Amino acid sequence: MSDFFPVLGMDTVVFAVGNARQAAHYYSTAFGMRLVAYRGPETGSRDEAAYVLTSGGARFELRGPVRAGTDLARHVAEHGDGVIDLAIEVPDAEAAYRHAVAHGARGLAEPEVREDEYGKVVTAAIATYGETRHTLVERTAYTGPYLPGYVAAQPIVPPPAKRYFQAVDHCVGNVELGKMDEWVEFYKRVMGFTNMAEFIGDDIATEYSALMSKVVADGTRKVKFPLNEPAVGKRKSQIDEFLEYYGGPGVQHVALATNDIIAAVDGMRAAGIEFLDTPDSYYDDPELRARIGKVRVPIEELKKRRILVDRDEDGYLLQIFTKPVQDRPTVFFELIERHGSMGFGKGNFKALFEAIEREQERRGNL
Repeated sequence: MSDFFPVLGMDTVVFAVGNARQAAHYYSTAFGMRLVAYRGPETGSRDEAAYVLTSGGARFELRGPVRAGTDLARHVAEHGDGVIDLAIEVPDAEAAYRHAVAHGARGLAEPEVREDEYGKVVTAAIATYGETRHTLVERTAYTGPYLPGYVAAQPIVPPPAKRYFQAVDHCVGNVELGKMDEWVEFYKRVMGFTNMAEFIGDDIATEYSALMSKVVADGTRKVKFPLNEPAVGKRKSQIDEFLEYYGGPGVQHVALATNDIIAAVDGMRAAGIEFLDTPDSYYDDPELRARIGKVRVPIEELKKRRILVDRDEDGYLLQIFTKPVQDRPTVFFELIERHGSMGFGKGNFKALFEAIEREQERRGNL
């Protein structure tokens, strides 16, 4: 009751893409998402098209320019496809915005009431790292498909019988060297988030590269934002590669919560999604088998699909990471199935980073 910046959860992950129509098809077919809303020239949006897709409580908006010379077109040209907005649902958008600005946030959009026949939505926006923004969305008085100005849309392809994931678990941001603590303090000061976890030193290093990471989250743990920065290593780290190819700080990956990672991986892989590989030695390690104990899925089934497993004092989790989903080696996705654990797979960091480094080496970027 004393939370000065209450949040209800993640509202939408908004992407800027070069071709929104084709991206909507990709996320429908490969991620099993359902198209629910659209905005474009036919609805009065002269400069861009936007497609809104959902899977359970997870919602993506894919925005693409339909003409040159707009800020969205500039962003895509400079950064490629990527996340431009991590929208957060709040009970009172105006109060959240006023508090944020009063505590040092840079306002991008003043509170605005938008209405149509389905009710009203209040939105406002503040800046965070790079060109990423947080739109604050108050939609408790709205029953439409997404926002006023969008029309309901039919699915592009029939969705799978069982959805692959049902929520956004966390969203990871990459920032420049020396900026991680600055943004951690931003989230503490502006939103009242707390430092949920941190990973430094040998926790998060390999022979060749290193990074540092801290996780901020709201009090309910519904919104979790890990923040990474590069650390000194022998070669170029995955964070350095991202910053170079994205052209600055931005969202590195989005973790999607699933109830059945086996079915999700099988379905997505069959649809063309490529996942990072993990060597057999990871699964054959007796220390790993002793540490993880009994889990829902036999270790041989995890090995067959290259799914990682980690256990902490609260339980265990299963996770796997896609390769980048666009030509630039920037944004990728994680599937995560939690069984008590609220961690981030600390025991898997070395295996994960070595897998990423193998991909970097193939690209000539290690």
